[in-house]
Amino acid sequence: MAESKNSAKGAEPILLSGGNPQIAKGDGDAVVQAYIDAMPGWKGDVGRSLDALIVATVPNVRKAVRWNSPFYGVEGDGWFLSFHCLTKYIKVGFFRGMSLKPVPPVESKQEEVRYVHIFEDEEFDEAQFSSWVKQASELSGDPLF
Repeated sequence: MAESKNSAKGAEPILLSGGNPQIAKGDGDAVVQAYIDAMPGWKGDVGRSLDALIVATVPNVRKAVRWNSPFYGVEGDGWFLSFHCLTKYIKVGFFRGMSLKPVPPVESKQEEVRYVHIFEDEEFDEAQFSSWVKQASELSGDPLF
């Protein structure tokens, strides 16, 4: 398999369409922090906030990067959340979102998945997000990821 340009030591990650960082698949906090550090503009600050809220809510959270997105889960229970940069917003996906109260606002093509879109100039409800993270972490995640 050919080495990607961003896997070379010291190389800047490539930004894919919508400004999503291309980060090699990996496990642990370091690879997630590399993704967050590569998020462009205001999205990097939001990424750091999301990561901090998730860690504060689920102190032993498992982290990884898959498909150029950070994933969060509970060891042995699969993944419960991921986020991804798009051109105008950050898309946060809850894999068992239909089981959360209240249900996150944005529908998915996948029956159980729900999303929250975070835009630059809109207020972000940290308390509601933390509540969803806590609820999601207590459900069995999506082991397919």
